[in-house]
Amino acid sequence: MTYETLKIELQERLATLQSRLSSLKKDATQSHSGDSAEQAQERENDEVVDAIGNETVQSIRVIQSALERIESGIYGVCDNCGEDIGLARLEAVPEATRCVNCAQ
Repeated sequence: MTYETLKIELQERLATLQSRLSSLKKDATQSHSGDSAEQAQERENDEVVDAIGNETVQSIRVIQSALERIESGIYGVCDNCGEDIGLARLEAVPEATRCVNCAQ
């Protein structure tokens, strides 16, 4: 696997996450039921959707950062020690910013 292949994988994951976020935003803007019991359940669901949305936003940021590192030529270099991040690690975790040793 090459950096170009990893870039494509990251771009695909980014598109999927952005689509998910769009759906979550759409769900969050729906009006609530007039029934108070249903409203309580809907509000609990809103909290879950909000948490998933926050996690999705964070994942988008991490992937965008990895894509920026690819473009700037620093992808695959450990943020901590400056050594190369092994290709096997990048294949497993394409957004990794640290080598295996520094990640532990």
